[in-house]
Amino acid sequence: MLQPWQKGKVLRIEQTTPNTRRFWIKIIDIPIFNFQPGQFVTLDLPIHEQRNKRWRSYSIASWPNNTNVIELVIVFTEHGAGTQYLFNEVHQGSELTLRGPQGVFVLPAIIDKDLFLICTGTGIAPFRSMVHYIKNHNIAHQHIHILFGCRTQQDLLYYDEMKTLEKEMLHFHYTPTLSREQWQGKTGYVHALYEELSMNKPNAQFFLCGWKNMIDEARQKLQQLGYDKKQIHFELYG
Repeated sequence: MLQPWQKGKVLRIEQTTPNTRRFWIKIIDIPIFNFQPGQFVTLDLPIHEQRNKRWRSYSIASWPNNTNVIELVIVFTEHGAGTQYLFNEVHQGSELTLRGPQGVFVLPAIIDKDLFLICTGTGIAPFRSMVHYIKNHNIAHQHIHILFGCRTQQDLLYYDEMKTLEKEMLHFHYTPTLSREQWQGKTGYVHALYEELSMNKPNAQFFLCGWKNMIDEARQKLQQLGYDKKQIHFELYG
């Protein structure tokens, strides 16, 4: 069943990378916005006469915290009418129409297998929500790997935060890799990371979020490694 449309007010906007912004949005008419980590909201933006061509969906980057404020992290796309509007017309105090939460890209009820959270770009958003939720609620878990592919260091969303979580959480591992820049960390594409970690075929579940090409390739590679389709969950971005 679809959630009703609601009004949200933009409380804050922060430029995080040269082409990415974080938006904090307060859902006006409810005291608490309940959602599961990994879910998304859909914005209805005034960019087209046809309603379904005005809809843009974004994973919630924050985690449930008994408030009515959520965070979205959005990358600017040059020919995208939605992000053109969000980056050029929306400011602190703007009202947005949105619907949610939606989606079934959520944590298993019992985390009894290793979790590989494989992402590119703003695809890290649902995984940030999941990991904080696990930490805040002391949820029992096996090893959790965030494998994050970006082009350059300036594209590494939530880098310091993830490094801090890695120190604070048992069995949480954060591994970013850069495809277009040399640095002290991993280089190359994200596929090499999970291929290496999967050599001994751990009992695992894989969550994929990011660009379609990455997801298509990862699904194929994971099945070639011997994993069942039921162990692979994905959320397309862009």
